[in-house]
Amino acid sequence: MLFSDHPRTHYRAAPTHEVICQLRFPSILSINTTEPADFQEAIRAEFPQYARREDAAPPQITGLGGPNLKIQQQPPVANYHFLSADGQWKLNVTRDFIALSTLRYPGWEAFARQLDKPLAAFIRLYKPAYFQRVGLRYLNIISRARLGLEGRNWAELIAPAYTAPLREGDVDEERFLNCASDVTVKLDSSCQAKIHAGPGRIKNNAPGAVQDPEVKFIFDMDLFMAGNTPCTLAAAALETLHGHAGRIFEGALTDTLRDAMDPE
Repeated sequence: MLFSDHPRTHYRAAPTHEVICQLRFPSILSINTTEPADFQEAIRAEFPQYARREDAAPPQITGLGGPNLKIQQQPPVANYHFLSADGQWKLNVTRDFIALSTLRYPGWEAFARQLDKPLAAFIRLYKPAYFQRVGLRYLNIISRARLGLEGRNWAELIAPAYTAPLREGDVDEERFLNCASDVTVKLDSSCQAKIHAGPGRIKNNAPGAVQDPEVKFIFDMDLFMAGNTPCTLAAAALETLHGHAGRIFEGALTDTLRDAMDPE
């Protein structure tokens, strides 16, 4: 199934690798030209580390389909990075979005609290007209070795919606070179989810890094609310997305995997 009404559960061995919340707004050009000193001062206690990077902007294309096609390179976009003292939380601000991410997800309530202050400060200082896209992404990486499930097939651990070919008895799981599922589904009148699911190896792109040979299951959920969301409703929009995320995640699990993740 794609959705489950299984009660919300905290897992001691949850497979969450990274969580990202991003809110996009109509471009505020002053952010690109003036360093956000007032914003930094408002959040410096929680995010004391700071760096500025220049991201390449996509070129502007005009005259598409006509004889006078022009491609104009655009100036780079300033991307301001604010990190917590332990480096586990990162806040990004550009002229188009504000985003919070973490590689050590403590649960939704703590994540939402970590976002409250910087988001309120950003709205107060920059007064975005509205949010064009409110997004919440959960990247889950499931390791059978970590959970003591070596020797178990993915078809025993992940729901049929994402493992259908792996359930065919005439082909062993190890013979599949690729078996990914990509789904875009409407969740309600304003929310959608893009889901990527499938087994694979995680590559470490660092020079000389030792590669992990284990085949893991990647379950990547990108949930978002499009349209113009008033700034005062941003928190409610994120709560709605989180509610959908829980139903999707639980819908992907079998009871065998739930038990291995050690529910609290």
